[in-house]
Amino acid sequence: MQSIAITGELTIYTAATEKAHLQAFLDSDEDLEINLSQVTEMDTAGLQVLVLMKQAGLRLDKKIHYVMHSKAVIEILEMSNLTTSFGDQIVLT
Repeated sequence: MQSIAITGELTIYTAATEKAHLQAFLDSDEDLEINLSQVTEMDTAGLQVLVLMKQAGLRLDKKIHYVMHSKAVIEILEMSNLTTSFGDQIVLT
C-alpha cells in the first residue's frame, strides 16, 4: 500500500495543485492511502478533490482510503452530510 499526506490548506487556492498531485499518485499502486491529518483548512473545492479521487479510484479499480482525518476535514464532511459516504473509518481524537 502506497501512502501520501496532504498538508496545509485544501481549499480553492490549492485544489488544482493537490488534484494534479493526487492524480499522479493514482498510478503508484492498486491500494492507496491518503493521510488527511495535516489538513489545516478545507472548503468545498477541497471536498470536490476528495470526491473526484474516490470516483477515479472506482473507475480505475483502485482502492483509495482516507485516513487520520483532521478536524477541518471532519467539519466539512459533517456539514455536507458525507461523513460515512466515502466508506473510510473516521477516528475522533
